[in-house]
Amino acid sequence: MPELRIDPLSGHRTIVAGERSRRPGGEPRCAPPEPIDPEQDPFAEGHEDRTPPELYAVRPGGGPANSPGWSVRVVPNLYPALSPDGGDGEEDRALEMRGQPELFASLPATGAHEVIVNGPQSVLSLAELPREQVLTAVEVWRQRMRTHADSACLQLIVNERREAGASLPHTHAQLYALDFVPAAVARERERAGAHTTRTMGQSLLGDLVAEEVRRRERIVAIDEEAVLLAPYASRLPFQLMLAPRTPRARFEDEGPSGAALLHDGLCRLARHLGSSPPLNLWVRTAPRGTEDFCWRIDVLPRLTHLAGLELSTDVNLNIVAPEDAAAALREA
Repeated sequence: MPELRIDPLSGHRTIVAGERSRRPGGEPRCAPPEPIDPEQDPFAEGHEDRTPPELYAVRPGGGPANSPGWSVRVVPNLYPALSPDGGDGEEDRALEMRGQPELFASLPATGAHEVIVNGPQSVLSLAELPREQVLTAVEVWRQRMRTHADSACLQLIVNERREAGASLPHTHAQLYALDFVPAAVARERERAGAHTTRTMGQSLLGDLVAEEVRRRERIVAIDEEAVLLAPYASRLPFQLMLAPRTPRARFEDEGPSGAALLHDGLCRLARHLGSSPPLNLWVRTAPRGTEDFCWRIDVLPRLTHLAGLELSTDVNLNIVAPEDAAAALREA
């Protein structure tokens, strides 16, 4: 029968109703995408002049900036959601005039917004890149996060395929360096801190992972660095979470990154579904000044649509039980 589950990290509620996937037209599906035309791909090697000047790049053989020969490349977002300087005084005054206390509050959207091209190959998914290429890309994610260590909150995301919000198909990550802590992150910070206080020093995510490993119901794979599992209160079918085996607050700090297991999990999804699905991936790392926290990587395949229930209540309806998803992916 349907079950209401509460995410221990965020408090988010999901109705798990696995039998709904068996109704006519209810099974999650994933149609293969159209391949990228390399000539139209601005992120392809040799098209460096089609992007803003690079901020950083890994060039194993050396060479000048904005030239071929790179394995991972970082550029400013051509259409940034954040401004590094917050605009001039006239813009600030316009924002103040537009704002009304308690009703129409408005502030400059300041921070940094970068694009990290995960590889020179014209492919749509991290799963299509060689394992070593993904390891290199993830290290660049961490390096760029360290570059913005003075930001209040760092959010690194990957959108794959247009159905999941990608405007350009070539696999890439985006880094948002925010000057505020979003409410969802603040709630998780509060829950993690409360657990640490209540348990006299334990990590909420660390304790959760230990219990998941003990039960083995939702574990997909484990390696020497990390654990990959289907979260207990998964919002969407085949959602995955990767967490370090030893709790650490910040993903960007030195230490294991879980990149190899992340690549393995994405490849399992592609094998089981017949194609790499549209998905959203993000890194949750501790906001500045927070220590009672543990980083993780969330992967949400977009195999079903958010509909009226989700949009009106913020309660998800998941038609594939996490236990069934984990069992299928263990076999993939």
